[in-house]
Order: sequence, then structure tokens, then C-alpha cells
Amino acid sequence: MFLRRFALLASIMLGALTLGGPAALAVSTAPPVTSTVETQELRRLGPLADLVIQRLLVGDLVAASKFGTGKPIDDPVREQQVLDAVRAQAGPLGLDPEATVRFFRDQITANKIVQRGLFDRWTRHPDQAPTTRPDLNLIRQRLDELATKLLAELVSTKDIRKPGIGCQVQLLVAQHVGAAQHRLDRLHRRALDTGVGSIC
Repeated sequence: MFLRRFALLASIMLGALTLGGPAALAVSTAPPVTSTVETQELRRLGPLADLVIQRLLVGDLVAASKFGTGKPIDDPVREQQVLDAVRAQAGPLGLDPEATVRFFRDQITANKIVQRGLFDRWTRHPDQAPTTRPDLNLIRQRLDELATKLLAELVSTKDIRKPGIGCQVQLLVAQHVGAAQHRLDRLHRRALDTGVGSIC
């Protein structure tokens, strides 16, 4: 079973990384190596990884709202509010509060990786800096919406998010396919590594 899943992973990643994203997945000529049911099972972490990526991309807006204003990237008060909120929601949802807080702390850290990377890029290349300043309050509303969706996806994937090779393989598929679909650059892929670090 593991070898068949690993072969599927290899074919998906090869198509996504060498032929260029989602279109490559559609035209892959690799022979089928698993059943439709097993393929669907391997994709179960896809929605969770996609939400992590969406949250990373909101980090671009956070950076644009702060750059040049003197506002710090770190916001301990807001970060603690987010962590306290998800801790309170985790138990009633059947999630482990400490594991849930750990997952969301990873999201905050990943977001700050994006912000710091963009601050550095825009400082070195002012011509690439944003020309508009998004409303941080609206951005926070979007982050709150994503937190609700992330919690729901953590619940729906609770049975497969366990330490072991099975979860790791599924996560690797979800991570690489998601990165290809969203055409993430090196900075965002590095942040994604952090964002998915505590999923399994």
C-alpha cells in the first residue's frame, strides 16, 4: 500500500514541478497506480493546505498595510487574542487545545516570514513596493474568517492527522500541489513549510 501511494506521490509531484503547475496534473501520462478511492484519500489534506496558503497570501496584504508606516511586524497583543480564541473553540469542536494553538502559532509565524521577506524585498527594491495601503481592520476580518475555516478543516481531517508516514505522504502531496496551483515563489514556499509543520 505504501509503495503504491509513494508512486502516486512521485507522479503528481513530477508533473506539478517539472511541467508547470495544475495543467501538468491534467496532462500527466503516468500510468494509474492506485484506485480512485485511494487517490481521493491522498487528497484529503488538500483543502487544509489550501487554507494555509490563503492565509499566507493575506500576509502580503498585511505587509502592504504596514510597510513604511513604522508599524512593527510583531503584534503580541493581536497574536495572543488569536491564540486565546482558537484555544477556547478547540475543546468544544473535539480538537486538542494545545495542538490547535500550536498549529495557529505556526500560521502566525509563517505569516511573519512573508511579511519580513516582503519588507526586505521592498526596502532593497523600492520600485516594487506597494502603492496602496490596504485597511488592516478588513484584513483582520479576513484572517478571522480563515481561522473559522481552518478550525473546521482541522476537525474534518482529525482522523488522518496523526504522526506517521501516511499523514506525511498526504501532506507532501497537498503542499506541493497547492504551491504549484497558487504559483508560490520561494519566499511563500518557505513560509508554507512552517505553516504545515504541525499538521501531522
